[in-house]
Amino acid sequence: MLSGKRILLIIGGGIAAYKSLELIRRLRERGAAVTPVMTRAAEEFVTPLSVSALAGEEVHRDLFDLTKEAEMGHIQLSRVADLVVVSPATADLMAKMAQGFAGDLASTLLLATDAPVLIAPAMNVRMWQHPATQRNLKLLQGDGVRVAGPNDGDMACGEFGPGRLAEPMEILAAIEVALADGPLKGRRVLVTSGPTHEPIDPVRYIANRSSGAQGTAIAEALRDLGAEVVFVTGPADAPRPAGVEVIEVETAREMRAAALAALPAEAAVFAAAVADWRMAAENGSKIKKQAGKLPTLEFAENPDILAEVSQMTEGRPGLVVGFAAETDDVVANATAKRTRKGCDWIVANDVSPATGIMGGSENAVVLISGEGNEVWPRMGKRDVAARLAARIAAALGT
Repeated sequence: MLSGKRILLIIGGGIAAYKSLELIRRLRERGAAVTPVMTRAAEEFVTPLSVSALAGEEVHRDLFDLTKEAEMGHIQLSRVADLVVVSPATADLMAKMAQGFAGDLASTLLLATDAPVLIAPAMNVRMWQHPATQRNLKLLQGDGVRVAGPNDGDMACGEFGPGRLAEPMEILAAIEVALADGPLKGRRVLVTSGPTHEPIDPVRYIANRSSGAQGTAIAEALRDLGAEVVFVTGPADAPRPAGVEVIEVETAREMRAAALAALPAEAAVFAAAVADWRMAAENGSKIKKQAGKLPTLEFAENPDILAEVSQMTEGRPGLVVGFAAETDDVVANATAKRTRKGCDWIVANDVSPATGIMGGSENAVVLISGEGNEVWPRMGKRDVAARLAARIAAALGT
């Protein structure tokens, strides 16, 4: 996929800059040409000699290099790449990109390029969570910039949380997706997946048996068609898909906030098995067992994410797909759900224990839309995902 492709790699300043060396090596292994650009801050963490040796090309550092500016070299650099990758993308670089600053070579190239751009953010957890950084992230995503990571993990500063640079192989997968020429190239799609956990007390929670396997497969199938996928997942057993933006949540309320924050999107697939209820008031301490006495649990209704997005008057995705996991009267209940929620399609499946579908590797679904019902044969969840992704691509007019 990367053979013959040219990557303009901008290395920002941060301790994670050392991972750029491994990324260059992996890109070269796959036949890509890498043109490296380093900020002055990046040189504090990795040497231009190391970067140049692995890339097999000169490292570009200065905006005003007189031997190149006679031919407007900084403009030419920005135009010959198939993809511009910023790794690590520091808070400072993201701010410059979002505001259109062009005070050094890296920011000038990013402002002058007409190639697609992928950033891999890396910074302290509090810098990542700062409202200014999150505003800049939304602006960049609105401009079509793709994002790989960041991951949760230990920081060099000793803190833990989101802000750790995605691993080189994860960034590589995102690069392959960005360069894919599938029918969904350039389309942003939201996918929710897995169960939610609703705390009862610090050690107990309400959940369901969803493994998240179908949601992961859908995200991968959409990714393979070139879509930019935002994957919001509860605490699922299934591995997270590579090459997509992954947002981890626990509760239904957290999933709602993450899903709404991921919009706008051209399509949204709500495959998550969101808990319908939560505790009206979570106990701050473990509920102790008392002989002969049962605790009284008072429930409250969780937000209905599918209905809320389906019924949005502004910013509604062009295609909203819901899932209906039923044990009785599958088609009738799912058809009523589609009407009630206001979504375009419902993917209905029978999850009664005898089917082995909930938590299993296969699925048997009925696709319910305004045009009627399609009964799909039982097949692997990856096959279901591929078929659904192809239908979504067709519906979006590609």
